[in-house]
Amino acid sequence: MSAMDQELIIAGIGQLPVGEHWELSLRNMASRVMMDAMQDSGGLKPQAIYVGNYLASVLSRQANLGALMAECIAMEGVEAFTAEAGEASGAAALYLAVKALRSGYVDCAMVVGVEKVTDVVGYEVESAISQTLDADFEEMEGLGVNGVAALLMRRYLNEHQAPREAFGAFAILAHRHALGNPNAWYRREISGEDYQRAGMACDPLNRLDVAPFADGAAAVLVVRGERLPQDFSQPLVKVSASSLATDSLSLHDRANPLSFNAARLSFQKAFEQAGIQLAQVDLFEYWDAYSIYAALELECAGFAQPGEGWRLAQEGKLDLGGQLPCATLGGLKARGFPLGATGIYQVVEAVLQLRNQAGANQVEGAKTALVQSLGGPASTALTHVLQRA
Repeated sequence: MSAMDQELIIAGIGQLPVGEHWELSLRNMASRVMMDAMQDSGGLKPQAIYVGNYLASVLSRQANLGALMAECIAMEGVEAFTAEAGEASGAAALYLAVKALRSGYVDCAMVVGVEKVTDVVGYEVESAISQTLDADFEEMEGLGVNGVAALLMRRYLNEHQAPREAFGAFAILAHRHALGNPNAWYRREISGEDYQRAGMACDPLNRLDVAPFADGAAAVLVVRGERLPQDFSQPLVKVSASSLATDSLSLHDRANPLSFNAARLSFQKAFEQAGIQLAQVDLFEYWDAYSIYAALELECAGFAQPGEGWRLAQEGKLDLGGQLPCATLGGLKARGFPLGATGIYQVVEAVLQLRNQAGANQVEGAKTALVQSLGGPASTALTHVLQRA
């Protein structure tokens, strides 16, 4: 058996434009991207379906998504179930698929992330999303996801004396990169002045520090290399690492809230699995649900020292032609934030880069992509390393 036979290859991808899909149901969205992924793979059929979803049982009044997704693509009888890890549910579904494939129990797996936030409007959406926090000690006391991020940003500004306006560079970068992504929700540039004028979401976070919640669905078909058809025509992209780590659910239970320990541990595990160093990473799809999260992830990975992550964005080092291209197709901020589906969007975008199919946003010569997804304020962290095979 050759080394290639033992690799896990992302053979097919599919994604919907992120936004408000009033005309589509949860099953419509998921079935479209799964069919697209199978077509992109040249017609491969999965033996298992792993679904990443956070809030369908609350917002869409639909549970048992594994059975629903199998039915949607006329594959009743296959193994299928849902992974839930808060907003990182899509990445968790891919983690489960990788485990199944590496075990040899499954040869070909479909991973689909889907979320439909517009099935409910108003306060109920915010309340549902806050379930990713500690229900007893945070959410019940009125603290929501924006509030947690605001607390982290306030502490960061006070502890590191970072300039508040510097965080606008993350949003500006995301919106500039989204211009080249036809599936992004906010395909327009913003300026530093736009950032300064933006209204407050939760002091000190303004509205341009916050990624907008949206509907979305994305899918990847992953196959053991030995099962690839000989006439497979897509450039080969392999999953070199898949890691998961957790931290305390509540911020008040952490010794240092500004150290995303789960993110740091997940990075370390992924680098060890893939056998790579920081310098080998050609692009990083970070989790910019909030600008402060992007800065903290850069620091946890080792790309910047504590308190210095914002400088990389401000100095242009995260641009497409920079030292470490990040959020290369708009990130959560400008692509949109479809909650449990987001981790699969990140992986699809990384695959496009490694296939040299990212169009105007192509990172030249990209061979290694780093992707990290977070559930809550890094209570759960999943990291994937993808590489050109």
